[in-house]
Amino acid sequence: MKQKKIPMRRCVGCYESKPKKDLLRIVRSREGQICLDFTGKLNGRGAYVCADAGCFEKMIKGNKLSREFETEVGAATYEALRTQFEKRTEADGSKSGGGAVG
Repeated sequence: MKQKKIPMRRCVGCYESKPKKDLLRIVRSREGQICLDFTGKLNGRGAYVCADAGCFEKMIKGNKLSREFETEVGAATYEALRTQFEKRTEADGSKSGGGAVG
């Protein structure tokens, strides 16, 4: 019996390839709106980041989304993403390794 192929994606923070289900998706819609996509089904161009505070901070400090989305991503957008990420990790402590980012 054939084994099912596991979709792999690269984290924009650490550049490691990991299974798609282990990463968080960030999406840019046609209207230019950028947000975290927890379902993985929103329309738009996607970028993936580990559900780890360290990778998330590397992504922000390196302004990696500007390159991935081929558009300028401002500080306010990164702050909104950080807020969404922190709410997610507080709600699901197991993914972030246990707790609040700080």
